[in-house]
Amino acid sequence: MTTVFRNGRFFVGEVESQTLHHPFSHCMVVTNDLIEYVGEESDLAVMKAIEIGASVFDMQGRVVIPGFIDGHMHFLLLGLALRKVDLGTCKNMADISATIQTYAKANPSSPRILCHGWQQRTTNGMALASMLDPIDERPIFIDAKDLHSAWCNSAALKELDVESMEDPTGGEIHRDEHGRPSGLLSEAAAITLVWPHIARVTPLEDRIEALREAGRVYTHAGYTGMVEMAMDENAWAGLQLLRSRESLPFRIAAHWLISPAHDENAILKQVDRAIELREKFNADTSPALRITGIKIICDGVVDACTAALTQPYSSNGVLCPPLWTPKMLAPVIQKADSAGLQCALHAIGDAAIKNAIDALEKSGTPGRRHRIEHLELTSPEDAKRLGKAGITASIQPVHSDPAILRAWPKLVGETRCTRVFAYKDFLDGGAVLAIGSDAPTAPYAPLSNLYCATTRRSAREPESLTRTNEQYALPLATAMAAATEGAAYSCFADAWTGRLRPGLKADFAVVDMNWTSEDLLKAQMCQTWFEGKKVYDRDDEGR
Repeated sequence: MTTVFRNGRFFVGEVESQTLHHPFSHCMVVTNDLIEYVGEESDLAVMKAIEIGASVFDMQGRVVIPGFIDGHMHFLLLGLALRKVDLGTCKNMADISATIQTYAKANPSSPRILCHGWQQRTTNGMALASMLDPIDERPIFIDAKDLHSAWCNSAALKELDVESMEDPTGGEIHRDEHGRPSGLLSEAAAITLVWPHIARVTPLEDRIEALREAGRVYTHAGYTGMVEMAMDENAWAGLQLLRSRESLPFRIAAHWLISPAHDENAILKQVDRAIELREKFNADTSPALRITGIKIICDGVVDACTAALTQPYSSNGVLCPPLWTPKMLAPVIQKADSAGLQCALHAIGDAAIKNAIDALEKSGTPGRRHRIEHLELTSPEDAKRLGKAGITASIQPVHSDPAILRAWPKLVGETRCTRVFAYKDFLDGGAVLAIGSDAPTAPYAPLSNLYCATTRRSAREPESLTRTNEQYALPLATAMAAATEGAAYSCFADAWTGRLRPGLKADFAVVDMNWTSEDLLKAQMCQTWFEGKKVYDRDDEGR
């Protein structure tokens, strides 16, 4: 079946836009699941297709872009978060309490209360069980916005059974002066204790429905692919079951989460598991759901003062070390690299970023497309090293939103704030950019993400004129390419998707928009097409 899509503005990519002095062609021909031609309506290939009976779609002047690929997200965590109490708009403890109480009264039969979106600054960095205990007697689990901490009431701490438990490697179960858990679990304590616990106590069918809902909202947002950045046994089993039940209108490339441990062999066994899965689920055998690499969380986050910096935090004088030392990283990267796996290293602070680049330069193979996630506070020297080392800069512009950075000048100081989210430096140094959302730590909507990338203004508070380091803003065509072609490149999917090019899959989104950065928040996602089939149409909603 051949279809001609006419009267549209088809985004042809950043490089072509520079050559043609505009980023658009005006017609596209699709046969079955592949793009056959991209050009002008008057071209011979288009006229021949129409002559032999091709269907014709009028795109009504709308912008047609490759399907978005979220370069960094957490699929099951997003699905579960969509069902949790959202504390993202709470400004203080009173707001948090009122929001949870409202949910509790409306859901008296829920066995526990699950929340997300807590920002540490709203409680002045305090997270005590005693602050939550008066709200409800059921277990209350609250994910920090960044997912690197979990705040629990006493009932939740009891359910986790952490009182006599030792701190996991790379994490902390915070305790009071008597040695009792006080309510906060940070870094590996949240990731290796709370995340799996919530997944275990969530019935399998609820997990499946959460995954289904995550896929639905992503399809409606214009995504045709995702890079899952913390895959584990719970999420993997759920996705496999969901895929066995229904056809999914997107592809997932996953990085297996590697947790730190004192025993090197225990770490390498986790890498073995990723290798085992990749042998069975790879681009050749299972392109729709595959293992592409491993994920290592090298440090924490700035808001919790756990990101690894080269100089102490301005707010408290603490110098937080990386969660993974160079000695710990080397054998893991070597084993994964030798097996053909990509390594994705979470590194937010400048000390962690330097360690990550050093480790990938030393132990990684050129061309393996290893990557560093977040890159929020980089030195000028390390920003230039990314491109030279062939390291993909995996960035989430939504984290640069000025509305969520108000505490940063106090935390890291005004001078260091001039170096945050230096995306233009990475680009100028020759690094490939891959844009993602980090959902559910941040909103998943791709156009809001691009708004932050290109204007450096707030998508959360669009009336604000504050900008985060305007000098690092990306041109719109560059950001759009990073959210499509760049994200595809980052997971070796560029051989079949990521661009509107003959021979690639017909994965694309249709957007009603003005092609200007300032108008991105006004844009409307109209349709999503996956492998030549329409899988979402805004006009069908409500019918």
